[in-house]
Amino acid sequence: MAQRQNFATKPMATSKAIVGGVDCRYRFTVLTDGLLRYEYADDSIFENRASTFAINRALPVPKFRIVESSADLEIITDKFHLRYDKTRFSARGFSVQCKGNITSWHSMWRYGDQSNGLGGTARTLDEANGRIPVGPGVISRQGIVSLDDSGTMLFTEDGWVSGRRPGERVDGYIFAYGHDYRGAISAFYAVSGKQPLLPRWALGNWWSRYYKYTADEYLALMDRFKEEKIPLSVGVLDMDWHLVDDERVKKSGSSGWTGWTWERKLFPDPKAFLQELHERNLKVTLNLHPADGVYSYEEEYEAMAEAVGKDKEDGDPIAFDIVDKKFNDAYFDILLRRREEEGVDFWWVDWQQGQHSRIPGVDPLWMLNHFHFLDNLRDGTRPLTFSRYAGPGSHRYPIGFSGDTVVSWESLDFQPEFTATSSNIGYAWWSHDIGGHFMGYRDDELAARWVQLGVFSPILRLHSSNNPWNSKEPWKFTQESRSAMNEALRLRNRLIPYVYSMNVKSAKDGQPLIEPMYYNYPDKDGAYRAPNQFFFGSQLIVAPMTTPRDRVTQRARARAWLPPSRCVDVFSGVVYDGDCEKWLYRRLEDYAVLAHEGAIIPLDAAEAPGNGGKNPETLEVKVIVGADGAFEMYEDNGHGNGVEDVDWAVTPMTFDQSRGTLSVGPVSSEASFLPPKRSWTITFPAFTAAEHVHLSAKGEVKTTDSGTTVTLDALPITSKVTIDLGANPQLAVTDAVKHIFRVVDDAQMEFEPKKLIWSVVTSDAPLGVKVSQLATMDLDPRLLGAMMEFLCADSRPVATKGGAAKEEVGGKDEAEVKESTGGYINLKLPMV
Repeated sequence: MAQRQNFATKPMATSKAIVGGVDCRYRFTVLTDGLLRYEYADDSIFENRASTFAINRALPVPKFRIVESSADLEIITDKFHLRYDKTRFSARGFSVQCKGNITSWHSMWRYGDQSNGLGGTARTLDEANGRIPVGPGVISRQGIVSLDDSGTMLFTEDGWVSGRRPGERVDGYIFAYGHDYRGAISAFYAVSGKQPLLPRWALGNWWSRYYKYTADEYLALMDRFKEEKIPLSVGVLDMDWHLVDDERVKKSGSSGWTGWTWERKLFPDPKAFLQELHERNLKVTLNLHPADGVYSYEEEYEAMAEAVGKDKEDGDPIAFDIVDKKFNDAYFDILLRRREEEGVDFWWVDWQQGQHSRIPGVDPLWMLNHFHFLDNLRDGTRPLTFSRYAGPGSHRYPIGFSGDTVVSWESLDFQPEFTATSSNIGYAWWSHDIGGHFMGYRDDELAARWVQLGVFSPILRLHSSNNPWNSKEPWKFTQESRSAMNEALRLRNRLIPYVYSMNVKSAKDGQPLIEPMYYNYPDKDGAYRAPNQFFFGSQLIVAPMTTPRDRVTQRARARAWLPPSRCVDVFSGVVYDGDCEKWLYRRLEDYAVLAHEGAIIPLDAAEAPGNGGKNPETLEVKVIVGADGAFEMYEDNGHGNGVEDVDWAVTPMTFDQSRGTLSVGPVSSEASFLPPKRSWTITFPAFTAAEHVHLSAKGEVKTTDSGTTVTLDALPITSKVTIDLGANPQLAVTDAVKHIFRVVDDAQMEFEPKKLIWSVVTSDAPLGVKVSQLATMDLDPRLLGAMMEFLCADSRPVATKGGAAKEEVGGKDEAEVKESTGGYINLKLPMV
């Protein structure tokens, strides 16, 4: 129990931050200049213990001033202005104004306002078939939002838990950060605790299915994935690992839903089975539905009965009572520890039985998440649990299990937005049932698109029900979908160097992996009109395909808002103008993933990486020219509980736009866990003027119409690599005709109109004339839209092959054209 009591909190704010509280029914705590705690208690007894949300109130005291009379109180900081009439909290007498001219009147919060702001997340997606309501976040377009903490569980000084005191009590928090959304999230983490550091292997592909596997079947399945060159990192066993249909279970009256004893008919030698999985570089998690307690047929029944003081002779079930200290200890130290000694790495806690326990106000899900995570912290391991969201503060216990979704396009279409807004309440590590869990229908396109979204989700865990026709092995789908799924699953593991580095940044700096577009562009309306689009780390933007393709173009489409400055599709090399909204069209094998100028993205260069997400021996780095860029790639040996305890090997990568120089390395330390030498592939998408590239090491340069690739021989990791592209390199102007040819060629339509389309597209007419002619041809709207994507992608008036520092445009270089026109031409066309 000692390890599970080791939970550091600093719940007491300094007295200088507190207003009221002494002989008052109100108390305010100014935690930061934009974060205020407000309390009301009839008995003037206020809460100083840590709550599930607020574990650290001992923050530096911000600058604020007080204006007070016998009947009124004002608290003023740089970010908010509180007014209170010193009576029972009411909308009339208690308000907070967010400063900063956010809106004309909406930035006034009044007590009782239930606005969720820009939204947060939900406890579960169980049985969801599309959109569901979500709880509050801590950011709002109006600049101010409140978070009610009045009913949450509390932590006591001895590491245990408690409910709230009885009586009328209010305990809430005001976040008044205006459009400084990152500031609000930073304040949230300051009070609620940082995001933990995930182990590297957790970021690879997970296999999961509710299915009655035998040990041999499961191992054969893992081997089939290896044969298919599809890497995995985690093997999940759903509830059939334990006794379910055994006669003893049936006679006991148990549902079989809860279990702690291996089903030996399926797994005759559990320890050997788990060892086999570990030898395949897989971690293992087992499903738990703990609510039914421990029945007499369980192997650990007698030990459990003795531990909790129950007469084992009567054979009565031992009730699940996680708020009882004796049961809590026995649950971890007996029931779970014996399975862990056999080789179980962590637990999938599948709690679905509500929010009530014997202690009023204490939610069993909170208990399970909190103590599972602390228990997994022992022996220097990097802790991990896998369970549902319990409320604000749940980010401290990753990873989140979002529940059993319906297999449908509606479910897929809601999932990106749901994941992105979860960051608004600091919850960054969801694991969804990729492909959906149950009900619904078979749709191979849907399955492929869901796996593609999984690549750019916090965790990629394939999952499905025990329906014999519902499973997610890629080889069970049509060749087209199978190929798309295979490539997606390989890409996910190739992305681990990037995703793991962002995982470190999340733990160090409080930046969630997935962020809505409005985090970086809070004053751009378009950023709010693309709720499914998101930042995937600091370097990539994803516009997911979440609706079916149309019959004519054979493409799905996503509504996107492209932020200011140019960006590049990292797969196709298409360059897009910024600060505009458009539809992006993609074939099933394609996905809309964009990178801004200056982006640097490291990947595992292996075409099909091995299991486990190991530190790679070869690396690829994608670099988008056009602006300065920097990235730090983090690697380690997997030891250490958190960022402060890890022996990091950091590889810096910088791009100097004015000089056109990329610098990579050297690694910060000669770490024994890294290969002594590495080969490098550096890819410059949409950079084609590579005639004068200079390398600091032996290598090869290849250029195609979609970009330039530099391949370097293996070098010591202590070496610094530089690639000189020439001063001020530029992205090549997109060849719209090339991309439109494929659109027209794929179009399911009559042949003769294609000739007319092509004559317009390839004509020397100005762009506006081409658009006008195509718009009057009565074409299918989706076909017209797919062509418009490329015709209007890159408005730079340069017809020649791009890439040089200066290109002549009517006698002017590019910078002069920008200056004379106030920016590049951006046709204001209707979205098609």
